[in-house]
Amino acid sequence: MISLQTYYLGLNLKNPIIVSSSGLTSNLNSIKTLEQNNAAAIVLKSLFEEQIKAETNSIIEKSDTSYPEAIDYIRDYSKQNLISDYLKLIETTKKSVSIPVIASINCISNGGWIDFAKKIENAGADAIELNINILPIEINLLSAHYEEIYIDILKKIKSQITIPVSLKISNYFTNILNITNKLILNGANGIVLFNRFYQPDININDLSFTSSEIFSNSNDYSQTLRWIGILSGKISNIDLAASTGVQSGETAIKMILAGAKAVQVCSTIYKNGIRQIQIMLNDIEKWMSKNHYNTIEEFRGKMNYKNISNAQEYERMQFIKYFSLNNKHNESIL
Repeated sequence: MISLQTYYLGLNLKNPIIVSSSGLTSNLNSIKTLEQNNAAAIVLKSLFEEQIKAETNSIIEKSDTSYPEAIDYIRDYSKQNLISDYLKLIETTKKSVSIPVIASINCISNGGWIDFAKKIENAGADAIELNINILPIEINLLSAHYEEIYIDILKKIKSQITIPVSLKISNYFTNILNITNKLILNGANGIVLFNRFYQPDININDLSFTSSEIFSNSNDYSQTLRWIGILSGKISNIDLAASTGVQSGETAIKMILAGAKAVQVCSTIYKNGIRQIQIMLNDIEKWMSKNHYNTIEEFRGKMNYKNISNAQEYERMQFIKYFSLNNKHNESIL
């Protein structure tokens, strides 16, 4: 009997597919449908720090008041109202579904999030995913400065709550192994690779900024695969989840082989419909049956940095091996 069961952040998941933070997880009806279609867990749509600030500022501008006390009142009221709505979503979701519910905070500072994290725990969330979103653009700041922001937020939140905390990080770090190890030492229970940032584009017709493709595609998983494989091979006491480019059962299998305990999906559901979850699960189960695996743990990490004979496959940064071995292909192009 094949079992797709896995464990992530100490949570017992019926399979490795988690629906990531998005519009898909922003309301109860949608979340119920995801559960009915065999999602193993969901990460609620993030409450954005910038969102709170933007909505607060908008209300202040419309109020046309010059009284500092009134401005402070409006700012606090708006923030508390947004937080209250988010906590209600957690409470109603936990009462309505049986799968784990992971709350998501998208923040750029530690201001105000400590108390909020405790309220999230009290509302019943099974875990918190910190989606820390910082683009290092200051020329005079060292990389260690940005790392300390992540660590500071994590430490303060972990000091107040007992539920597991994962961090969804970007690939902008100079040394991903080092920052991951630091996050573990400061209480992180899991790491999600990688955060998909907003990608700007330029319209050359009217010289305006616009957004590039908001969805990932099936070729976007390679960076995640590389670092899942390296991290799982070098650091054993952390739960890894793969995100960005996981759009098929085949890619999910690759991530588990590299060492992931779970995969997060979003774009593939928007593109292919909610049935894609079950299609991916069917493909994983067929592959396991064909290769005589009964459980996820039997092959998880089998192809990570530690377990393959040639670890340079993960380290390789240049195309020299490929092109030197494919002269016939080169000649056909020329």
